Amino acid sequence: MNHGDKSRLRDFSADRRLVILVAMAPVVGTAGAGAAWVLSRLIELVTNLAYFGRFDTAHVVIGEHRLGALSVLVPVAGCLIIGLMARFGSEKIRGHGIPEALEAILIGRSRIQPKVALLKPLSSAISIGTGGPFGAEGPIIMTGGALGSLFAQCFALSSAERKTLLVAGAAAGMTATFGTPVAGMLLAVELLLFEWKPRSFVPVAVAAVVAAGWRLWLLGAAPLFPMATVAALPPLGLAYCALAGIAAGLASGGLTALVYAIEDFFSRLPLHWMWWPLLGGVIVGLGGLVEPHALGVGYDVISRLLNDGMGSREEARLLVIKVIIWTVALGSGTSGGILAPLLIIGGSMGALFGGAVPVGTPALWALLGMAAIMGGTMRAPLTATVFALELTHQFGAALPLAVACAMAHATTVLLLKRSILTEKVARHGHHVVREYIVDPFETTRVAAIMAGPVETLPTAMPLGEVVAFFTSDGQTHRHKSYPVVEDGRLRGMVSRADLLRWETEERLAEATLGESIRQDETVVGYADELVADLADRMVAADVGRVPIVDGKDGTLVGLVARRDLLRVRARQVSGEREREALIRLPRSASQLQEG
Repeated sequence: MNHGDKSRLRDFSADRRLVILVAMAPVVGTAGAGAAWVLSRLIELVTNLAYFGRFDTAHVVIGEHRLGALSVLVPVAGCLIIGLMARFGSEKIRGHGIPEALEAILIGRSRIQPKVALLKPLSSAISIGTGGPFGAEGPIIMTGGALGSLFAQCFALSSAERKTLLVAGAAAGMTATFGTPVAGMLLAVELLLFEWKPRSFVPVAVAAVVAAGWRLWLLGAAPLFPMATVAALPPLGLAYCALAGIAAGLASGGLTALVYAIEDFFSRLPLHWMWWPLLGGVIVGLGGLVEPHALGVGYDVISRLLNDGMGSREEARLLVIKVIIWTVALGSGTSGGILAPLLIIGGSMGALFGGAVPVGTPALWALLGMAAIMGGTMRAPLTATVFALELTHQFGAALPLAVACAMAHATTVLLLKRSILTEKVARHGHHVVREYIVDPFETTRVAAIMAGPVETLPTAMPLGEVVAFFTSDGQTHRHKSYPVVEDGRLRGMVSRADLLRWETEERLAEATLGESIRQDETVVGYADELVADLADRMVAADVGRVPIVDGKDGTLVGLVARRDLLRVRARQVSGEREREALIRLPRSASQLQEG
């Protein structure tokens, strides 16, 4: 930044590249919506073929099949196909999709292979259509993200820009699946972007809106899960909401631990991981004999829970079976999403909770349970709150939902170090930070950290004396470089490396410091610029000490070394950890009288 240029000191860092990404976003949004539509048709097609023996894409309910005990073989066959596809196609199709998207963003420079974009929806359709207890949202997030990434790879974009289009495709896929554009945007912010910038958020929002428009054209404006209008809760009801949120948070922690305990169990088996889904399919098939409605996506079950269509005994049976078959299937590495299962598990818990409290209806508590367990398990409380509102259009439930989701989130972050999404990433050796904070380098001026007064060397100093200065008895206390000044104005920097270069040129006996330094190569800073800008120049030039000058006359006013940059971090740590009471209250009556 040139001194005096204040354009850098803005609230946001967006530039003209934002316009390019916004122009690309509708294409990505359309692709994500198309992928969601294709995946839903594929799931229905496989379900019809597997359970009803007909080639059709009409909606059917797995629980209404007439196969009897033979139905156990259907999930087994589907899981065998998934294992073979993962072994000989791509291992990245295993699991529920979102951790794979996170890894592509964090370590893959937001590049996803074309075969993943093809195999992920196909494997998920086979898995869910043959009874796998999963949702379509994880696979469609991965597929939409893959399409966004592939589109971005056709252009000269940075990794950060590719990430934006990858996440835009993921948000578009989720929006088209559920009709939840705002929740899709929030999911991007809370889970996938790892930043909160206009450069990333605006294109994601555009893609989500475009996908919502396509969904309106294809399916209409009705909510995915309509339910009767819920009555407002009394003040006591909000306390029950908090209790329900804590219970959902504890359940979220238990589910996360159970999934990875089962995955660890499979990893200890003397079998190639290709066969693990087959074993999981056996459990899924047996569970389906006990409770057929626990199989598949289960949108019909969610609708029943939200409209008081189930009894407590059926809810309890559904809860137990769904937890068992979902955790086993997911732990075995089968392909499918986690959101729909979480809604069923949370809805069942909420409905049972609602039958035991004196306020609200079981349907309302089922809605709260769905949102709370989603917010707690995925560590995305805002997404879960808005998601529930958009799914049902019950906007009067906003406050109870916010309370339940916030408490579930608080419980899980205190209970577990990582979520069900980030644990898998961590097991692959990568650390994910889910907290967004303002970079202190972007809010601190150089004047706040620069050192002064500065020890300098004059331009008239002979090179021989410079050598003696660096090699004298106090050399252990010498810095690697020093500013060179003339009449207080900076003329350059001199370092030990310069001495070695001058020795090879045999100039030590005849030249002065001012005649030998290269002023045009000197990196300088200004007291009123941001530390972030100076740090970027230091990294680019690979220098450890930078002189700070007055922008008007070039007078040396200070110096910043790498260790000075740590002061910014120290201030941040101090603000987080140092605690003090700024207003001291009297502790006794005598102290009150003395005051």
